[in-house]
Amino acid sequence: MGRGLDNEAEAVVIGGMVLDVYATPSTATNRGTTAPGKVRYALGGVARNIAECMSKLGAKPYMISAVGFDLAGNMLLEPWRAAGLSLEGIKRSKDIDTATVCIIFDGKGELAAAVAGVESIEKFVTPEWITNFKINICSAPIVMVDANLSPPALLASCQIAAECGIPLWFEPVSVVKSKRVASIAKLITYTSPNEDELIAMANALSSGDKFLPVQKDGKTVRTSIKSLFEKLKPAIWVLLEEGIKVVLVTLGSHGVFLCFKAIDGVKKRNPCKNSPYSRKLYEAVNLSCPQDGILGTPKSKGNYYVAIHFPALPASVVTLVGAGDCLVGGTLASICVGLDIMQSVAAGMASAKGAIETESTVPAKYELSRIADDAGTIYSEAKVVFCESKL
Repeated sequence: MGRGLDNEAEAVVIGGMVLDVYATPSTATNRGTTAPGKVRYALGGVARNIAECMSKLGAKPYMISAVGFDLAGNMLLEPWRAAGLSLEGIKRSKDIDTATVCIIFDGKGELAAAVAGVESIEKFVTPEWITNFKINICSAPIVMVDANLSPPALLASCQIAAECGIPLWFEPVSVVKSKRVASIAKLITYTSPNEDELIAMANALSSGDKFLPVQKDGKTVRTSIKSLFEKLKPAIWVLLEEGIKVVLVTLGSHGVFLCFKAIDGVKKRNPCKNSPYSRKLYEAVNLSCPQDGILGTPKSKGNYYVAIHFPALPASVVTLVGAGDCLVGGTLASICVGLDIMQSVAAGMASAKGAIETESTVPAKYELSRIADDAGTIYSEAKVVFCESKL
């Protein structure tokens, strides 16, 4: 299985393809009874969402996953067929019950509760299945894995990528599953936890509960960005010291922290030649976000620690679901076309803004000019919050 090397290597995305069932009440809910509202189906799964976002930005992700021959599986594969993307890496079997998640929102569009039936991902996306596509992984510009994979499957994916010198992005998925980082940290290039996932990952790598979640009070203005970073810094440094090269901490409406050891984090990847549209992505974002415009090119030969805050732009919020996945998808697509990590994060945040402003998990279409404009604004407002040689 797998395909031979060619001049248009594809990013490989490994993880869940999930049918989401969204329930949004139109009135206050009460325990023990139904509430009027809207129920709809949506195509989901962290890895699938990221891959779809990349596709909308001109990339051609190679998906490795598993779905059944049921209605949910057919629904999930239809957009792949329509976009002309490869189905070879997606395992199908009558024994697979396609992963499904039921999500309930509150009146503000935020997640209130959810039930996930995603066992099939761990059961059928096995190390053996992933190894079938070693040639795809080894010819990719980057590999993304989500924590829906079983620990053995995660390890196999990371080891193949490391063996071939391919950068790897680990998406934590949830607080519980983020702890799977413990056995693979040294093999990870990028990771993208939210605040709670960051704390869980740092504790997993520290073999204890040394770090506590940052306390939030919804009735008061959020603490300053500088103060928030100081609270998260010890956990971030654990991830960096354990071998992860770049840590992107998502902060919701407060943006993201991009953190790295400078000697590792600002290395630029060779571009992936996919489509004219992806070249246009490079040209548009590179124009609006000048290279080295935030940090400059480090001249020190030693390791020093850098943290940059990228603010989120104001948005007309429809739903927050999909924002984090599109942040990662936009960032990955940008890395693949040869943009540096700081340009790529700005483009990723612009992609996330597009997701927030539509009911779809991933927007039906991205306007490249708008992505570039929003990325330029975000990039221009980014600030270095930490840059020192010692912790």
